[in-house]
Amino acid sequence: MIIILTGANDFLRKAELKKLVADFVAAHTDMAVERFDGDESDPARTRESIGSLPFLTARKLVILDSPGKQKTFAENIETILKEVAETTDLIIIEPKLDKRLTYYKTLKKATDFREFTDLDANGLTRWAVEYTKEQGGALAAGDARFLIDRVGLSQQLLGQELNKLLAYDPNITKATIKLLTEPAPQSTVFELLDAAFSGNAKRTMELYGEQRALKVEPHAIIAMLAWQLHILALLKTANGRSDDEIAREAKINPFVVRKTQGLARRLSLDRLKSMIQELLALDVRLKTVTIDADEALRLYLIKLAK
Repeated sequence: MIIILTGANDFLRKAELKKLVADFVAAHTDMAVERFDGDESDPARTRESIGSLPFLTARKLVILDSPGKQKTFAENIETILKEVAETTDLIIIEPKLDKRLTYYKTLKKATDFREFTDLDANGLTRWAVEYTKEQGGALAAGDARFLIDRVGLSQQLLGQELNKLLAYDPNITKATIKLLTEPAPQSTVFELLDAAFSGNAKRTMELYGEQRALKVEPHAIIAMLAWQLHILALLKTANGRSDDEIAREAKINPFVVRKTQGLARRLSLDRLKSMIQELLALDVRLKTVTIDADEALRLYLIKLAK
């Protein structure tokens, strides 16, 4: 058995590896497990382990972590796969593979190839609800979406936050989410702009204060504002394209596009251009003149809220 674990979703990829190893150890003990790191292991020793017979067990498990980093391994992958002993289960972990290379094509064709991609917001919502249920807790879909909006789209981070919330109270609610989690800076910047466009200067300043309390520097906030304005500009000039088309062409998450549409509808193209020009001018001033960055950014945000 030769299994490839790949893809950007670290959480699901690691969970699959953990399950595979646990199942093997239950049947053959951990004495039959060998692991090699692609950066540090000796290529000859790795190939010897793959091709040799197990000791005192019926089978052995060999785990190779990013072996493709070794040029000789990647170049000889077809031969190496043929060298795997019938009594050896081989797991190759490659978080990121270049689909243009022969190495990828060989692994894809000749192995049990399992790719774990990042989930979108809807997929994460369903997963969070189901995961909480499996742990003996309860989480409503609406509260799951609130948590995702608050902490971001990283499934790894979301899993950690869910475990923390479950330890506090298995019945996860919006109140406990607010109590025990910190808003991700990017999510808060979206809320900050939303408050500003709604004319809520007080809420805008509160959100800016939260950013600074999280130790996010003014220059970083400007960068995130620029990113959000970039998304808005894409939506305002989309010329009737669907959300999925915009996301695909701009190479951004569809959830981000859908989430930003509400802001875009409340904003004229002329005002957006003015906001971008003013933010650019502010950025230039901060980099060329000695001024109070906090005060300058607060004035920019208050102006947006008028």
